[in-house]
This record gives sequence, C-alpha cells and structure tokens, in this order.
Amino acid sequence: MRRFLMLTLFLSALTGCASRPTQAPEASGHFVMREVSVEGRLFRYQVFVPATDVPRPLPVLLFLHGSGERGDDGIKPTQAGVGPWIKQHMGSFPALVVFPQVPDDEEWRGRNARMALAALDAANAEFATDPARNYISGMSMGGYGTWELALTRPTQFAAVMPICGALLAPRAERPGLRVDQVADLAQPYEAVAARLHGVPVWMFHGALDGLVPTRDDRAIAQASQTAGAGFRYTEYPDVEHNAWDPTYRNPAVWEWLFAQRRL
Repeated sequence: MRRFLMLTLFLSALTGCASRPTQAPEASGHFVMREVSVEGRLFRYQVFVPATDVPRPLPVLLFLHGSGERGDDGIKPTQAGVGPWIKQHMGSFPALVVFPQVPDDEEWRGRNARMALAALDAANAEFATDPARNYISGMSMGGYGTWELALTRPTQFAAVMPICGALLAPRAERPGLRVDQVADLAQPYEAVAARLHGVPVWMFHGALDGLVPTRDDRAIAQASQTAGAGFRYTEYPDVEHNAWDPTYRNPAVWEWLFAQRRL
C-alpha cells in the first residue's frame, strides 16, 4: 500500500510539471496582439515590444505592409519587410513597432489610413513611448501609405522612409493604388516637397522595379532638390521590386532613422 501511494504521488508530481504553461520571460522582446475599432469595423494588429533593458521612453515605428500581407488575421504584416529583421534581433531591436493590417483588396487610403493612425495613437497611449521619435516606413503598397499618412500628419513623424512606393497609380489595372493627399494635384511632387519640407525623408527603390516604376520617386527627389527640402533618395541599380530587404538589413539605415528627433 505504501509503495502504491508513493508511486501515485510521483506520477501526480510529473503530471503537475507537464501541465505548466511555457511562456517567454517578460524581459525579452515579444509581439502582442491588439485591436482597434474605426468607423464601426474592428481591426487586429501586432505590436512588437522591445526587451525591458532597452532604454525608455521608446521610439515608435509605424510599419505599413505591402499588397501580399492584406487580410484580417493581424499576423501577416509581421512576415515580410521589417518583421523578419526584428525576429532576428528580438533582444536588441530598440523600438516599439506597430503593424496595422489592410483588409483584402483594399489600400492604405480613407478608413485604412485612419485605422493605421489610430493604432499608432493607441500604442503611444499604452506604452512608454517618446512622442518626439515617431517614425513611419512601408514597402510597395505600404510605400504609398507612408506618403499618405506622412502628408496627413506632416508634423508628427520624426522621419519618413517609403520603400518602392509612389504617388500615382503605377498601372491601369490598379487605379486605387495612389496617394489621395496629392494625386489629383497638378504638381504632386512639388506638393510633397513643400508639405514635408525639412522633415527627414529617405526614399528607396530598385532601378529594375517593374511593378512600381521609379518615376515618382525620381520626380520627388528632383522636386526636393529644387525646393531645398532635404530628402534623400537611394536607388539600387540591380534590384527589382524587393527594395525592402537590402534596406531593412542595412545597419546604417537604422542608425539614421533612430537618430532623427522631431523638434
């Protein structure tokens, strides 16, 4: 009987150990799911929260995904662009990152633009962030969105970093891919240079891009030079549409971005 009781206690102890949930320590960098309601629709999105030993208050990066990451799962925006880079540097990435998501077959316009800004506002309210160090970057469709949101709130962002984006629709079959803030103006490129004059802007594009041609970025760069707006433009000579991987894996890009501060 005694041997039976000892065996029962031993098995119970093993069962108790096996049932304990395995969780990442709170101190490490991690992603959390959040939701925001905008104009009657609920949107899910991810936030990357840096490790606790990263200095506070935190800079905040608003990242806008491309066409392939649209949906309503709240996860896909972390799987391309800046997300994979963060996942390789979970313990050291120095900024809070907000990953909103556009529904299927929609663009970073209208309600979706307002949703992204609402997600950013919620992150600034919830976490210990630095309001003088809010940044925005996006790729492809998200490059368009980067211009849309930066022009919507031209005094909020300490730096603007669109990648393979543009202002006007790149082809007839995608008429909705545009920046509403300036697309209907007679001189959209000059308008961007005027509205964001003095804001640190660094554009990136692949010279061989067949999906979003370099036309608009080159024109913005020229307008910036003419107006003395101070924008930077990097064009990769041997790169097609994927200009985001060489950009986000470049330490000099992050050094430049996080050095910017809104006065």
